[in-house]
Amino acid sequence: MKLRWLLAGALGVGAITIAATLNDREPNRAEYCVADVEGTRTQIDLEQARWTSLMAAMAQNRGLPPRATTIAIATAYQESRIHNIDYGDRDSVGLFQQRPSQGWGSVEEILQPPYAIGKFYDGLVKVPDYTTLEITAAAQAVQRSAFPQAYAQHEPASRSLASSLRGYSPAAFTCQLNESGRGSAQAVLDDVNAAFGSLGGVVEGDDVVTRFTGPAEDTEIRGWSLAQYAVANAAHLGITSVSFDGRRWSVADSPEGWTSSPDAASDTVVIRTR
Repeated sequence: MKLRWLLAGALGVGAITIAATLNDREPNRAEYCVADVEGTRTQIDLEQARWTSLMAAMAQNRGLPPRATTIAIATAYQESRIHNIDYGDRDSVGLFQQRPSQGWGSVEEILQPPYAIGKFYDGLVKVPDYTTLEITAAAQAVQRSAFPQAYAQHEPASRSLASSLRGYSPAAFTCQLNESGRGSAQAVLDDVNAAFGSLGGVVEGDDVVTRFTGPAEDTEIRGWSLAQYAVANAAHLGITSVSFDGRRWSVADSPEGWTSSPDAASDTVVIRTR
């Protein structure tokens, strides 16, 4: 949790109310994201949302099953709490605490999350039958950890995050944010293309519009994976709203999560930056 929220809590409700009155605006609210899937509610911070959504997008881009995403998230939970840390045991760094001395790459490379995630998946796909192994066994086969059973404790949370961010649980991932600076539609499109590969999105004014074709079930999954990725990265990219398949999420109304929006098409994700 960011320091400003801790300080606000220490000052007390009265101080917050005074500050709100002086600024003629509501007090800042806590910022976090939640995946709520089949009774498992997983709350994460904004950095964790950024990297878990990238793990999901990169797995989709590589054609890997959702279980690969679950394994990656569970591993990062245990190794770094899904934070891109520049320290660790011996020479370990990054999301997965990968070690340069064990051939994972240079420190500079490992501290680049797309590189670290890619290297993890490179290792995972070499594990025989990783899709049928227990998650802790698959993670250990890649990581060679001194505490191989530790990954199992993160399985329920990782499943909920993977299911929502891979699009299999529609409208199940949301973030509560404060108003933030507006982003660039082109920057959003560039980020999406880097994460997923090209999905065919185009910039239309202040919006990134991605239209999907194909079977309805496939469109729904791919559309929700992109829509929920956009929510996970809204603070980072300056996204103000996302709409898809009869639902809409916006920064202004983010405590409400996904709300009904009859105009939101079932084959088109619209990401707005203004």
